[in-house]
Amino acid sequence: MKRYLETFANRESLVQAIKIGLVGVFNTVVSLGMFNVFLVLGWNWFPAFTLAFVITTFLSYLINRRWTFELKDGKVSGHETAKFFGINIAAYLASSVIVWIADGLFGPLSNLGYNVALIFAAGLLILPKLAGYRDVVFSKALSSEDLAEDSLT
Repeated sequence: MKRYLETFANRESLVQAIKIGLVGVFNTVVSLGMFNVFLVLGWNWFPAFTLAFVITTFLSYLINRRWTFELKDGKVSGHETAKFFGINIAAYLASSVIVWIADGLFGPLSNLGYNVALIFAAGLLILPKLAGYRDVVFSKALSSEDLAEDSLT
C-alpha cells in the first residue's frame, strides 16, 4: 500500500491531481447550475441530480481524457468509457446516499441544503475518483517508469 501511495508523490501525479481538481470544480459548478435550474422548474432532487450527473460525467470524460491525461490519440474505446462511467456511477450512488442521509438527519432539505450535501459529497469523493481515473481508466497515460515500478511490486 505504501508503494502505491508513493506513486502519487511525483510531479506528474501532482499535475494530474490539480487538473482533476480543476475539472472537478468546473463540472461541479456546471452540475449544480443545471441541478438548480431543474429544481426551479419543479423537478424532484433525484431526477434533477441524475440528469445533471449524466451530462457532466460525459463532459468530465472528454476534458479529463484530453486535458488532464493528455490522451489526444482520438482512440476512445468503449472499454475505457465504460470504466470511466463505472467509477462515476459509484460516485453518483455515494453522492445520492450522502444526500439521502443528510435529508434524514436534517429533515427535509431546502434547495440550499441539497447543494451543500452535493458539494460535501464532491469533496469527499475527489481522491477516490483521482485514483480510479489514473489507475483504472487512463492508466495508459502513466509514464512507462511508473508502469515498470508497479509491475515489480
